[in-house]
Amino acid sequence: MRLALGFGGWLFLSFCAASMGAFFTPGEWYASLRKPSWNPPSWVFGPVWTALYTLMAVAAWLVWRQGGFAAQRPALTIFVVQLALNAAWTPLFFGLHWMGVAFTEIVLLWVAIGATIVAFHPVSRAAAWLLVPYLAWVSFAAALNFTLWRLNS
Repeated sequence: MRLALGFGGWLFLSFCAASMGAFFTPGEWYASLRKPSWNPPSWVFGPVWTALYTLMAVAAWLVWRQGGFAAQRPALTIFVVQLALNAAWTPLFFGLHWMGVAFTEIVLLWVAIGATIVAFHPVSRAAAWLLVPYLAWVSFAAALNFTLWRLNS
């Protein structure tokens, strides 16, 4: 029961970050931007982020299982920091339309994801590997953010 509740907690926390997308949607502003030819269609983002938030929750849960938050405080704190950075990007980009600030923030997010992978690896290799697709997608998202910023400045 404890493991199931723990998993539910990490899933809830991860999808709290995801919920920012419900408050700050792309809307007309994003539709009006000049976009690169490699910009994915809008329908891609929902399924990709759903899968990634689920992988994040599983990764955090695998680390948490190794003695709880107290035993894994450094690794899980880094995870929570990257999750907060993840949540912060959406209002910066879609809410305030601060593409340059959002790009700086997503670079910090990328570093935090890398730090999370490094911190998770000694505790659970599986957890570390589960975050690699997330790092890859955020790399792509950062390139897209930068390109949108340059094309529309």
